[in-house]
Amino acid sequence: MVIKSVAINAYQNAMDLRRRSVDNTVAKQLQKPQAPVEGFNDTLKESLTKVNNLEAEKRTMIEEFASGKTQNVHELMITMQKAGLAMQMTGAVRSKIMTSYKEIMQMPF
Repeated sequence: MVIKSVAINAYQNAMDLRRRSVDNTVAKQLQKPQAPVEGFNDTLKESLTKVNNLEAEKRTMIEEFASGKTQNVHELMITMQKAGLAMQMTGAVRSKIMTSYKEIMQMPF
């Protein structure tokens, strides 16, 4: 019986060590490095650049389709929808920013 309990204790210790090792490995993989905080100005410029790139891609695909270089209507439609949605979202964000600016300007100091 003594040998049995020693074997069981050794097995449990080994399993605990393995579990801790796996938990530490998973915890390290789940930790995301902290990205440096960008300012609102940088975020806005980056977003507008992405929208501009989508519009340029849309224009290029329309020209290629019209000239007969490509025949893929599906990609053209997807690109047009992406660009249109990006412009709508940009307009909505602009509207919210302008509303917020007006509210701030009306605040008494």
